[in-house]
Amino acid sequence: MSHDLGAVVRSIFTDPTFLLRQWNWKSAIFSSLCRSAVFFLTTLPFGMRAATGAMFAEFVYRAFSAGFYGGLTQSFRRVKPRQVATLAAMIGIPAFSHTIEFLMHWLRGTPNLAVSISASFLFTIISTAFNLHAMREGVLVVGQEGGSLLSDMRALPSTMFTFITSGFGLFGTARE
Repeated sequence: MSHDLGAVVRSIFTDPTFLLRQWNWKSAIFSSLCRSAVFFLTTLPFGMRAATGAMFAEFVYRAFSAGFYGGLTQSFRRVKPRQVATLAAMIGIPAFSHTIEFLMHWLRGTPNLAVSISASFLFTIISTAFNLHAMREGVLVVGQEGGSLLSDMRALPSTMFTFITSGFGLFGTARE
């Protein structure tokens, strides 16, 4: 079953429970761990205290928000054409999430913010494309169609390979 992009976007903006029902705990786990490491490393030149503060702020923010962004990404997995869905997710999700991320870190005074946000933004573009590709392959999906976290971990190496060979998720795989 495929959906058009307009139907998915309408669901996001017209159904007040959409984000709660789509919350993806697998995305929350992986994103929190990866993003907090990015902020720790990019802030470390300003001292351990600054790096640890930025890491914890990012971990808390991503633990909460990444589940919603993962749910949004999952909602794009059946949208056709594939390239339109991938580009919409790669642009829309980072634009929204990094506006909030920037404001949170700016308000807390995170040093080296331009570098941290730039690294995080680039990471989001790539990870959104990868996650969307993985979800199309049935990996990192939550809900009735999702597998266990262990089965997803086993599938990640082959999913990474098909991500690269599918033009970073822009084109189909042999399974499609």
